[in-house]
Amino acid sequence: MNSEQQYIDLYTQARQTIVDHAPAVMNGVRDKAFDDFCRLGFPSQKVERYKYTDMQRLFAPDYGVNLSRLDIPVDPYQAFRCDVPNLSTQLFFMVNDAFYHSGERRELKGERLTQSRLPEGVVVGSMRELFAQDSPLASQLARHYARLADTATDGITALNTMLAQDGLLVYVPRGVRVDKALQIINILKWPPRLEGPDGGFLMVNRRVLIVVEEGAAIKLLFCDHAADDRNFLATQVIEAVVGNGASLDLYCMEETHQRNVRLSNVYIDQQRDSHVCHNVITLHNGITRNKLDLTLSGEGAECTCYGCVIADKQQHVDNNTLITHRAPHCTSNQLYKYVLDGKATGAFAGRVLVEKGSQKTVSQMTNQNLTASREARMYTQPMLEIYADDVKCAHGSTVGQLNDQALFYMQQRGISLQEARLLLQNAFISEVVDKMQLGPLRDRLHYLVEKRFRGELNKCEGCRLCH
Repeated sequence: MNSEQQYIDLYTQARQTIVDHAPAVMNGVRDKAFDDFCRLGFPSQKVERYKYTDMQRLFAPDYGVNLSRLDIPVDPYQAFRCDVPNLSTQLFFMVNDAFYHSGERRELKGERLTQSRLPEGVVVGSMRELFAQDSPLASQLARHYARLADTATDGITALNTMLAQDGLLVYVPRGVRVDKALQIINILKWPPRLEGPDGGFLMVNRRVLIVVEEGAAIKLLFCDHAADDRNFLATQVIEAVVGNGASLDLYCMEETHQRNVRLSNVYIDQQRDSHVCHNVITLHNGITRNKLDLTLSGEGAECTCYGCVIADKQQHVDNNTLITHRAPHCTSNQLYKYVLDGKATGAFAGRVLVEKGSQKTVSQMTNQNLTASREARMYTQPMLEIYADDVKCAHGSTVGQLNDQALFYMQQRGISLQEARLLLQNAFISEVVDKMQLGPLRDRLHYLVEKRFRGELNKCEGCRLCH
């Protein structure tokens, strides 16, 4: 262990402060997570699922952590304009790891946005405050916290669990269908009272718990942004429980900056006849590592997982997925596409596990990659592990460069080389964008992708937090 000791010392010395600012539900699993972290440490690159990203190096700096819950004075409604507006969504904010309370109704782009628009029984709010309530619902939801996110097998999840003090809780009761998508803006903001020079480092540990009961449906769009040009490391653990016949569309889009490190572990459990659509979109980042563990636990469940990555300069994007078929007649489909330029590095490792007895499984995993420069590097590793004999499973990956003949053809017709490259890259990535089921987001992403290829997407258009 090298980088781990500072976090072990931090927890040992500040445990009481951490506990005092967190609910009993989160504190109840904290010490076990600490013991697991002491045993596991940060995964080395010898660990199969972490072979493409050096965790020891990422956690080596001396990160500040806002354990005393210092106030962060920011009014997102007045200062922030997300780059995906007009999506007809309900808007919520997370500032670092805490749910932002809007208080009175606020005006944003002419629309009155308030939680009162949610259907009856739907809960969206602070995990810390909701778990502190003495109610049957709080007790019911508490049973799901840290159930899917196993601290005994993953050091990053263990670190997040032992340090997390707040997060976002989303609950949709049985039979309720939320027609309007919920958009959650995750803003990384440096606490003004936190000591540290401009070159300092801040760690944020965010939790998200999503419970969608039987026959319910919801669409969630998470947008990650950095409000300050500082060094951030954000760990995020999302747990999603999807009941019988329920539906969850989960979109995660990142538009941060090159000084940001984002480590996201997503755990999803699906019951009978449920449907999940999981999408990750990386448009601008520093170092990003997305890990998805999705289990099809009930017969007839199906999932679609899409990934869209655009990276250049020295950016690094690593997507790792594990889809476990634990019941018969389940379907999974994965499509991840990367476009890498400059000295960017991409990695995709996908594994489909079909357990014994999971007959009539249908699974397709595809990873296609475009390296637009000689210095760009892509690592791809699709895998199938099958213990049932009546299945239809396939996987494949490709890594290639821009087609010289196509570039020559377009130049012969008056299109500049730069514009021809842009058109080919845009056409390549559009297959993933076109599959996204949230129509307004799909249309907006086509515009954002083109901006990204033109080098115009350094921060959100209209965002005043960085000024």
